[in-house]
Amino acid sequence: MNEKSVGKLIFNAGIFMAVMILTFWHVFENQDFEKTIGAVRDMDEEYMAAALFLAVLFVAAEGFMIWYLLRGIGERTVLFRCISYSFIGFFFSGLTPSATGGQPMQLYYMKKDGYSLSGSSVVLMTVAVVYKLVLVLIGAGIVLFWRVPLKEYLGRYYGLYFLGLFLNTALVAVLLAVMFSPGIIRAFLRKAEDMLVSLRILKKSEARRDKVEQFLSGYQGTVSFLREHKGMVSVILISTFLQRFTVFALTYVVYRGLGLSGAAMMDIVFVQASVYIAVDMLPVPGAQGITEAMYQSVFDSIFTGKYLTASMCITRGISFYAVMVIGLIIFCAVNFSRKKIDLGIRETEQGGR
Repeated sequence: MNEKSVGKLIFNAGIFMAVMILTFWHVFENQDFEKTIGAVRDMDEEYMAAALFLAVLFVAAEGFMIWYLLRGIGERTVLFRCISYSFIGFFFSGLTPSATGGQPMQLYYMKKDGYSLSGSSVVLMTVAVVYKLVLVLIGAGIVLFWRVPLKEYLGRYYGLYFLGLFLNTALVAVLLAVMFSPGIIRAFLRKAEDMLVSLRILKKSEARRDKVEQFLSGYQGTVSFLREHKGMVSVILISTFLQRFTVFALTYVVYRGLGLSGAAMMDIVFVQASVYIAVDMLPVPGAQGITEAMYQSVFDSIFTGKYLTASMCITRGISFYAVMVIGLIIFCAVNFSRKKIDLGIRETEQGGR
């Protein structure tokens, strides 16, 4: 990463930390901190481990889908490497507003590892489209078959839920248009190039246009491959439904781990899904603040008393903050190993001279 990228990373990390501190200050402002910590300590260790497993599985499942699609389009790849892309993507998505930083970083590291830019772009685009599509389908299903309980649980956040559903639906439509209409990409890239040339940031270059055309040719070829292999897309669709369920069910695992009972599993799953749908597209790093506020409002009839804030700390701490830490560790490890490889190559070249 160059100095500009590092500076941007530090800036985003600073914003992330500031929002996190404000969020936790607001959460504990009127709470009995000792009682909350005591409730957290009441969490059964086996259930805690199960919740952490589900959180890790949620992110690792995306790595499996990247691996599966890369192999399907003829790229030689390793599952663990693809899982590392997924954790790096999660980490940068959490740092940036509306999760915009995840895929560019995944694409950067995939390109560094020798995967074709066009193939990697389509694989990541396919995963993103299906990921959002499944969220939209779940959201629409909740509205159709669970509308009355949804309104009761969400209360003042009911309108935010429909805003989130609308934004996710709009994004799916845009991504599908980009995937299956290369003319849109071509027009966008040409306009961007013309603007940069007019600003004298770039010089006019036929070679650059040829490279863009080569990229578009490979991109469209990969899209055509996926269109012809609908079985692969079906596998990704089913995998994504299961992936989504893991993180929604995590809250129920926390509920049981705190020794609580009485609430139906699917009620907890649907409420947690509604929180994700409502906040998923909001322009706040990691949807911090609004997620915690909404959680405390919609789950107050499920997690009563001291267990409400405790359950939020455990659920959010495992499903987001713990996975962010794992993503950071993997990001650092990947960069460290890459530097060692680059150093070894330079030493070999110097020795050869």
